[in-house]
Amino acid sequence: MRAIGEGTVLRDRYQLDRALGRGSMGHVWQGRDLHLGRPVAVKTVAAEALADGQERERFRRRFEREAKAAAALDSANVANVYDADITGDLHWLVMQLVDGATLGMVLDEQERLDTTSAAAVGAQLCSGLAAAHAAGLVHRDLKPENVMIRRDGVVKILDFGLVKLMSDEGPRLTETGQQPGNLLYASPELLSGTPALDARSDLYSVGCLLHHLLAGTPPFPPGQPLDVLNRHLNVDPPALADCGAEVPDELQSLVSALLAKKPADRPASAVEVYTALGTWLPASRPGRAALREFGPEDPRRPFVLPQGPYLA
Repeated sequence: MRAIGEGTVLRDRYQLDRALGRGSMGHVWQGRDLHLGRPVAVKTVAAEALADGQERERFRRRFEREAKAAAALDSANVANVYDADITGDLHWLVMQLVDGATLGMVLDEQERLDTTSAAAVGAQLCSGLAAAHAAGLVHRDLKPENVMIRRDGVVKILDFGLVKLMSDEGPRLTETGQQPGNLLYASPELLSGTPALDARSDLYSVGCLLHHLLAGTPPFPPGQPLDVLNRHLNVDPPALADCGAEVPDELQSLVSALLAKKPADRPASAVEVYTALGTWLPASRPGRAALREFGPEDPRRPFVLPQGPYLA
C-alpha cells in the first residue's frame, strides 16, 4: 500500500484530513466518515517495520484484540470504537472524535485543580474503568494524554491500545521489547513485568492522576527512567500537603491507598473508588444560572447538570 497522508481514503470510506498526533502504537488522524458524513478519529499502525513474520503475526493478534475489546465497551466515559480493519501492513481503527482538551492540556493551563474538580475527573475515570473491568479488561496506559475532557465536561478515556484481557492465559503480547504504560503513571506490578495484571493496576494509575491533579505534579516527577521506576517500586509518594495541596484527610487517605505498592492494599474496585470520591462531588443544581456558570472542559458540570444541554 502507498504511504498514507492527508487525503488518503481507507476502504473507500474514511478520509484522513490532518494528523492529530503520534500515539504509543502509531499515528492518530482527524478524519471523516464519507458514508455517514461525520467526523472521526482514525488510528493507523504500520507493521511494516516488523521484519520477523512471527512478530508481525503477534502484532496482528494484538491489534485485533485491541479493536474487539475496545468496541465491546459501552460507557459514557470511554471513547467509542466504530470500525477497524487491516489493509496490507496498515492496521487502522476508527474511533469517536472527542471535542475537547486532553487532561494534559488542562493541567498545562491550570497546573492543578481544586478538590471538587479533581474528584469529578477521578469519578468519571472510575465510571469508565468500572465498565472495562467488568468486561475483563485492563487499560494499562492511563495518563493525561489518554484522557479527554469534552466541552460539556464529560471525561472520556482514550486508547485501549495496550488493553489486556484479564482472563487471558496465553502468551504476553508485549514481549517484543515495548514498555507498556507511561512510566510516570504505571503501577509497580506493570513496571516489574508481572504477567497477571488486574483492575488494581489501573487504580494505581488513577491514584497517580489524582495526585497530579491536586498537587500539580505526578507523585514521582520526571527524571532518569531507572530512578522513577525505582521510586514506584520502593519509595513512598510524598503527601499532598508536602506538595502544597491542602486537601481533606480522607482524600489524602484515598490517594495513599490507591498508590499502595501491593495491589492487595489498594481499593478493591473502581466502583469502590467512585463511591469514596462521591463525598467531594458537586451537588446537582438544575436551573438557568447553573447552566451558564461553566466554561468549556469543566469536569464538574456533568454532576451539577446531568444530561443537561451545553451552550454552543
